[in-house]
Amino acid sequence: MSAENGAPDQSSIGALVAESKLQHSEFGHCSNPVYRWRSSYDEDKPFTNENDSPSYTTVLSTYICYIALIIMGHIADYFGKRFYKKDFINLRERDGYAALNSDFDSFFTRRLKVRLDYCFDRPVTGVCGRTVITLDRGTKDFGHSYQLTGGKTRALNVSAYNYLGFAQSHGECADAVDKGLNLYGISSGGTRLGGGYLDLQKQAEQLVARFLRVDDAMLVSMGYATNSTTIPAVAGPGTLIISDELNHTSLRAGVRISGASIRTYKHADLSGLEELLRESISQGQPRSHRPWKKILLLVEGLYSMEGTIVNLPKVIELAKRYKVYLYVDEAHSIGALGPQGGGVCDYFGINRDLVDIHMGTFTKSFGAVGGYIAGRKELIDRIRMKNHANVYAETMSPPVLVQIIATIAAIMRVGQSQETMALMPRWMSFSADFLAGVEGQHRLERLAFNARYLNHGLRKLGFIVWGSRDSPVVPLLLFQPGKMNAFSVAMLNRHMALPPSVRWEAEDKDWNGATLEHSNVHVSNERGEKVLPRRPPIVVVVVAYPATPLISSRVRFCVSASHTKQDIDDVLLACDEIGNALALKYSSGGPGGCWSLEKVISHPLELVSWNGTDFFPEPA
Repeated sequence: MSAENGAPDQSSIGALVAESKLQHSEFGHCSNPVYRWRSSYDEDKPFTNENDSPSYTTVLSTYICYIALIIMGHIADYFGKRFYKKDFINLRERDGYAALNSDFDSFFTRRLKVRLDYCFDRPVTGVCGRTVITLDRGTKDFGHSYQLTGGKTRALNVSAYNYLGFAQSHGECADAVDKGLNLYGISSGGTRLGGGYLDLQKQAEQLVARFLRVDDAMLVSMGYATNSTTIPAVAGPGTLIISDELNHTSLRAGVRISGASIRTYKHADLSGLEELLRESISQGQPRSHRPWKKILLLVEGLYSMEGTIVNLPKVIELAKRYKVYLYVDEAHSIGALGPQGGGVCDYFGINRDLVDIHMGTFTKSFGAVGGYIAGRKELIDRIRMKNHANVYAETMSPPVLVQIIATIAAIMRVGQSQETMALMPRWMSFSADFLAGVEGQHRLERLAFNARYLNHGLRKLGFIVWGSRDSPVVPLLLFQPGKMNAFSVAMLNRHMALPPSVRWEAEDKDWNGATLEHSNVHVSNERGEKVLPRRPPIVVVVVAYPATPLISSRVRFCVSASHTKQDIDDVLLACDEIGNALALKYSSGGPGGCWSLEKVISHPLELVSWNGTDFFPEPA
């Protein structure tokens, strides 16, 4: 401040501007109230997860691509083993020792995946918020290894599970974590049973149970372990577990550890599920045909590779009819679905008592780590004693617990009830709007709008997009393996078409300066003003086999509340340009046909409110 008149000096102004830019790079400013939506199931419409099917030509060409790669790989192996023996030493017997690796088992990794590695394991630094800084890298051996070049690129981030945008270094949650770090330190110092049970963890468990409207909850310090150690605590030999074929690997690992029998059904095929239930109950256990001790049905609320939402009302109906226990994994749906952020139960308006075991994680919507198991108190008490992660693993770090408490408080409106306020640590202090849920509701509505806008926008541009229209995970199908790398590189390097003076590659670059000066397409900013489109580098996640079926590789957009409407416009513009170049538009666009890019980005409200099934006439 100036000593003479109290006015801020130039250094103070510069610091404020820099901080404002930093906060905007982590969570975009979007004050326009029309860019909001409420995430809930429309009971007047039948529940569907629409998946367009590719043409036979697309499927055939994809198989031909893989066949060609496999043939080329075997030819390279044949000559390599004979002329470049040092490079294949791990695949050959030597000095009486067996080969270290099987050439057949490692073939996919050596000959196919290595061609796509530039899409994967991309190093980043800084806060993974609305934008993220990628570390530039190059290769000198055709993708077998990568070296950092020293350069950095700030890119629009549609790759992170930052659904509600709480992965911030600024804001009331970050301030609470900073204060908690000073009070509690970094580590809990032990297991739950060995002196590591902090008062913060008890308060967090009570708050989670209150948020979910169940009796009790138990926190686990790792999301994967939440599933893999809980299932063995509730199932064992003589138990039948029925699982969706696309359930997460943590659920599958838990089933294997438990020793229970498992049967799977086709993804989201509830008719097939009912047939499987009838058959399993009527036939009983193998060989003896004795009745099963119990049957446990495993489903996910939101499938992260498919973008599909489970038809929970129908699943609950089947569980009640056939007297089976229901376990719902809400790793991706909790905080991301429902008008209050309560997951699939909130999305469908279903009483949580109809689900026996609730599971969720804090890594996606809440900007933390770990997971929870919730349900009836008697059940949770039993799981606490038998769950190995609870007995043997260290409890959550204090800063993580503070982040969980603060973010849940933001969306559950703790300030509206004395009972919920009593669950909060006394030393925590938040603004009245924060405690009233204003910020939390703002984030929920922005996420719901962004998810539907991107989903519907891509569909109307002619792309095959799978999953639910309310899902924050938006999978765009690529199919051919050669297009995976091309799409990822093209998205990240789009800014290279701009003059160096306005590229977005610098860490401190003002994003408002990077625009395409010679464009026939205009977009609307948050005030509704027509502006030139931007060309930011965009970080995306490309997903391939074995995470997906071999021929259905895809790019998976993860939408966040931190994105602005103009950010989604940037993604649509990039996809339209690259989709035309790579011939990725395999769809007809649904009812009403495909739209041009300018018509898509000029009608965001109509697209968001569209139910996806009714005829949508092309706007003038």
